[in-house]
Amino acid sequence: MEIENQSSEQEAQPSYTRIDALGEFGLIKKLTEKFVLKQPSSLKGVGDDAAVIEPEKDYVILFSTDMLAEGVHFDLTYTPLRHLGYKSVAVNVSDMCAMNAVPTQITVSIGISNQYSVEALEELYRGIRYACEEYGVDLVGGDTTSSNSGMVINISILGKAKKDHVTYRNTAQVGDIICVSGDLGAAYSGLLVLNRGKEIFANDPEARPDLTGYDYVLKRQLMPNARVDIIETLKTHNVIPTSMIDISDGLSSEINHLCEDGRIGAVIDEERIPIHENVKKVAGEFKKEAMSYALSGGEDYELLFTVSPKDFEKLKLTDSITRIGEIVTPAQGVSFRDKTGTLHPLSAKGWDAFAGEK
Repeated sequence: MEIENQSSEQEAQPSYTRIDALGEFGLIKKLTEKFVLKQPSSLKGVGDDAAVIEPEKDYVILFSTDMLAEGVHFDLTYTPLRHLGYKSVAVNVSDMCAMNAVPTQITVSIGISNQYSVEALEELYRGIRYACEEYGVDLVGGDTTSSNSGMVINISILGKAKKDHVTYRNTAQVGDIICVSGDLGAAYSGLLVLNRGKEIFANDPEARPDLTGYDYVLKRQLMPNARVDIIETLKTHNVIPTSMIDISDGLSSEINHLCEDGRIGAVIDEERIPIHENVKKVAGEFKKEAMSYALSGGEDYELLFTVSPKDFEKLKLTDSITRIGEIVTPAQGVSFRDKTGTLHPLSAKGWDAFAGEK
């Protein structure tokens, strides 16, 4: 994986097609013609004034939307457009997973400047299409407009779930077990490696930073995996979480959200938090503690959820789910138990789009 300035390379290629050569409707047709509807509930997708979705019997419909802005959520210096397209879908699918729901349809709206060619946008939509195929969702609409401040991508997503299976943030109970999927801190580690490479490139445009050995953390940053598999695992074991949220802003921030919304407390155990060896490697290179990446690094898009002790017995042998703590009374607050058994207050130190990293 190379760090490259895609925008400047696209401008340097005379064979690229200008967007205005197709016009808005021609562009939309070009970008969406390879998408195929697969959901039975999708009666009409792209090509009319509105999509037509038929609700399934005994299911409720969930809706969410997420916006990614260039310079805030992504940097095209080192983010391939195909990866960006995939990620923009995955982060929305993750929101459906956080509600214990199955994603079904998306709409994609983009704001772009005239520096982007038709071929560049096709790369973006290749990533979107790949994610749609992987997660089983249909592209059913969207919009394009001009932008004077870089690329903006807005995706809205629909999902489905049985009404009594929908999981909220504010419903955990004292005594519940706190679980997390996968491992934490890898996406932030990947971001640090990419930013370091960007600095090297800025100082020497001929340089090509060596990214060998960083594949795991780079993939977690550029192509995060929405945990639809965890939702399927919960279903297979007949477990409905008592509360759930996806980890987009860091573990410490998300556990505080659960506790604030549910008016409860929590204790997280340091020794139980799963951290990949590559995260420890990157943290060592930057002379930081890997635990700080796990607690405060964002964009892991793992699932943080609580289950009753009885239900945890059904999950405890599942490799991709780790018990990291327990729900306690609100008077006990939100705390972090270190390896010595000492409790420390755990503040919501994570990513805030309006304030940057806290």
